[in-house]
Amino acid sequence: MSERTPIKFNAAAFLTSAPTIKQCPPDIGAEVAFAGRSNAGKSSAINTLTQHKKLARTSKTPGRTQLINFFTLGDENTRLVDLPGYGFAKVPLKTKLEWQKNLAKYLEERESLRGLVLVSDIRHPLTEFDQMMIDWAQQSNMPLHVLLTKADKLKRGPAKNTMLDVTRALKDFQGEVSVQTFSALKRDGLDQLKNRLNEWLSAEDIEPFIDALIDEDE
Repeated sequence: MSERTPIKFNAAAFLTSAPTIKQCPPDIGAEVAFAGRSNAGKSSAINTLTQHKKLARTSKTPGRTQLINFFTLGDENTRLVDLPGYGFAKVPLKTKLEWQKNLAKYLEERESLRGLVLVSDIRHPLTEFDQMMIDWAQQSNMPLHVLLTKADKLKRGPAKNTMLDVTRALKDFQGEVSVQTFSALKRDGLDQLKNRLNEWLSAEDIEPFIDALIDEDE
């Protein structure tokens, strides 16, 4: 079996936007989704990861992005997904409830989804929205990676303490879970994030299936 080839995150390109799970791209290959409350630094994290300043839109207006955005990573079978994030105070209740339903369906039904990156401002971790996403990830048996962004806003000691507090708060999470600090401004934690995504987006688990098809044809 061939060794894993590291994902070329700088090859990221916009694929499509979908308002509902029914309009998402074909459910094949592997993808990792980023979720986070508005202004948590989700777009900045994606842009830093991919080395594209404007790949994921950043906005000072919570709720402006209300679509599931897909980006290819070299080919359409390997994707990053930018899930909607919004400030609940600026969004009508009907919209909030509709998006909660769509997000839950995406996490529960999307078979190509390999893991969820929960982006959370290190100064205000584990908000109501964060906890909702954590609960959905656990219910869906979805691997979870908590990205504590804007770590440059805190000194190293307090940042480390916050990470330990979040790690302890997730001790009862049933399934794969990890936590790290991250700074888009200073690019701190970028390699750790890439390593986690490479693990999730690896095609190792589908290689036996491909090998079997090749054997049948021979």
